[in-house]
Amino acid sequence: MQQVFFRDLGLIDYKVCWDYQEKLFNEIVQQKLEQRNLPVSEQRTPHHLLFCEHPHVYTLGRNGDEKNLLVQDDELRKAEATFYKNNRGGDITYHGPGQIVGYPILNLDLFFTDIHKYLRYLEEAVIRTLKEYNIGAGRIKGLTGVWVDVESKSPRKICSFGVRCSRWVTMHGFAFNVNTDLKYFNNIIPCGIADKEVTSMQKELGHEVDIEEVKSILKKNIAGLFEMKLIEIATDVQA
Repeated sequence: MQQVFFRDLGLIDYKVCWDYQEKLFNEIVQQKLEQRNLPVSEQRTPHHLLFCEHPHVYTLGRNGDEKNLLVQDDELRKAEATFYKNNRGGDITYHGPGQIVGYPILNLDLFFTDIHKYLRYLEEAVIRTLKEYNIGAGRIKGLTGVWVDVESKSPRKICSFGVRCSRWVTMHGFAFNVNTDLKYFNNIIPCGIADKEVTSMQKELGHEVDIEEVKSILKKNIAGLFEMKLIEIATDVQA
């Protein structure tokens, strides 16, 4: 069972957190290079799982279309939001308070080398978490993410994904709408999908949800699916 360092970074600036991810990612890659002559069974590198929330920000993946951002710079300023292009997969998405953003930084060589399985496990962790609140969720073929009312004519996306994997080390991750202010999604075409709505746990249940409770359940589900042992440590990054 792999040990994974867990940190809850709280509300943290997007770029500060991105830089921190890059630091952890590069440290793992460097250690892998130093151990490249060892059998995989003898290699040892750290793993990390970060949870956080971000101030209002829109991010665009490396293959995304900037036309999916529907507002100009002055409108972004009025919304007190920022915009970043980054190096993850996926198109455009929104991060903000009330949303659990998860960044697993894992050496998949020590888990399994299958990026599709990796994404399905993360999706499954969210699906199982929602089940605890009697919210039926699932997947839509060909569309990465977790959706509510999958079998209906109007499925709604509740969790989006955008990851990077290089040398089998992951970064970036998922955005899970818990008590998210959904009006911010009106400024984008979320994930480049124009004909699907976005939702949150708060909207589906009709009341605000204890986000700390959701984090606890989600952590348990991620740890169980990946067969990892989470070790909670104090954060060493300045928000």
